[in-house]
Amino acid sequence: MNWSAGAEARLKEVPFFVRPIVRRRIETLAGEAGLNEVSEAFYEEAKAQFGQK
Repeated sequence: MNWSAGAEARLKEVPFFVRPIVRRRIETLAGEAGLNEVSEAFYEEAKAQFGQK
C-alpha cells in the first residue's frame, strides 16, 4: 500500500509503539474502500472512525 507524503507525516505524529498497528488498520480500511494509496484526507477520515469505536 502506498502512502502520500502528507499521510506519512501525519502517521509519524502517532506514538512509535502503536504506529505499526495504526498503519495496518488504516491500510485495511483503504483496501476495503478500494484505494491503492492512503492520502492525507483518507488518513483523517480513518482517524475520525477510530475515535468513534
